[in-house]
Formats: sequence, C-alpha cells, structure tokens
Amino acid sequence: MQMLRNPAPDDPIEGGKLPAHQSVYEQLRTRMLFGDLVPGQAVTIQGLTQEMGAGMTPVREAIRRLISDGALTMQGNRRVSVPVLTPGCIEQLEFMRQTLEPQLARLAAKRIDGDALGLLRDQDDALNIAIDRGDIPGYLTHNYRFHTILYASAEAPILAATVDRLWLRFGPSLRVVCGRYGTQNLPDKHADLMTALIDRDPQAAALAVAEDVSQGMRQILAALDPSAAAMRFD
Repeated sequence: MQMLRNPAPDDPIEGGKLPAHQSVYEQLRTRMLFGDLVPGQAVTIQGLTQEMGAGMTPVREAIRRLISDGALTMQGNRRVSVPVLTPGCIEQLEFMRQTLEPQLARLAAKRIDGDALGLLRDQDDALNIAIDRGDIPGYLTHNYRFHTILYASAEAPILAATVDRLWLRFGPSLRVVCGRYGTQNLPDKHADLMTALIDRDPQAAALAVAEDVSQGMRQILAALDPSAAAMRFD
C-alpha cells in the first residue's frame, strides 16, 4: 500500500532530498493541515522566507500552489491569507466529503490488508492517547494519518487525491474547533470503522465515515458561525 501524501515533510523519501520548492510546499501544507496557520491569517513571501529560512522563489511557488489547491486565497489588495470558511463553503465541503469519503471507506473495507489494519490500529491508539491528554496537535496529526491510510487502502487514487485537497481547505478550521471544544468532544467513529473493516463490511464502514464527517463539519460550522449552526440544526 502506498501512502497518498506524506504528512511529515522531513521524513525520508524515495530518491533523496526534496527540491526546495517541493519541501517548502510540503511544510506549508502540513502546517495548514494541522492548524499552525489559522483562518484569516495573512501569509507573506517575506515573512515565510524569514521564518522558514527558504528562498523567495520556492516560497512564492509554494504559495501559488496552495492558492491553486484552495488552501490559500488572494485578497483584492493582493494579500494572501488562509480562507475563513463561510456556511456556504462548509455546506459544499460537507457535500463533497459525504460523497467521496464513505465510498473510499466502502472500497477500503473490500481491499484493506493486514499491514494497513495494523497501521490504522497504531494511529488510532495514538489518537486516543492524544484525546485523553488534550493534545490538540497530536489529535490533528493522528486523525489525518488515520484517514490517509484508510483512503490509500481503497486503491482509488483519483478519489483519494480529491479528498486530500478537501482536507487542506478545512484543516485550519479544525484547529479552531479543537480550541473551542477541546479534544474530549471531538468526533471519533474510528472504533466502529475498525470493526467494520475487520468484518469486511463495506456498508458499515461507509456509515461510520459518514457519521464522522457529519459530526466534524457540524462542529466546524458551530465554531465558525454559531448562529448559522443553530439555524441549520434546530
């Protein structure tokens, strides 16, 4: 099984060291996924160059790619910032996630092997420890890795790559959710999902992921726009 993305850009990769522009992109991408860059935060070439010790050209290229991914947005004054999700954006993201992620889980339940199940158990154990400790970075990291392993097991790279880009769009907002609710009340349907995978039950796996997505997006909406959440879920 090949991992779709590497959430730790300093890990060894096949072929040696990453080119500078790719390394900067992966580092920024990881920071967005795990909430180091928050919604509304401005991003500048000069600031990132100083902070990361990188050249202006690879930083500029990384920003350009992240804008293309939808993870950053260009303001009218040519400023670049992390998008603040509107209720409409959250609704679209939830629709896309509910369309794609349960299907990936359904496929994974049919195709997953013992090695991948072992990796999922390891990530789920680490995730549970992070929840118990109130470790927000640990929760975000292991939750992402859990889902990445699961979706790679579906052997549907087009679907998985699309989902991975969706995660970039809401990753910074997950940090807001964690800050507001802590780790104890975060969605975690992984136990149900693991049981479904072990039982080779595609429908149960899809249902567990669908519920996980629904809970997560509901919390993002409540954290970013409580009034919209109240109207939607009353």
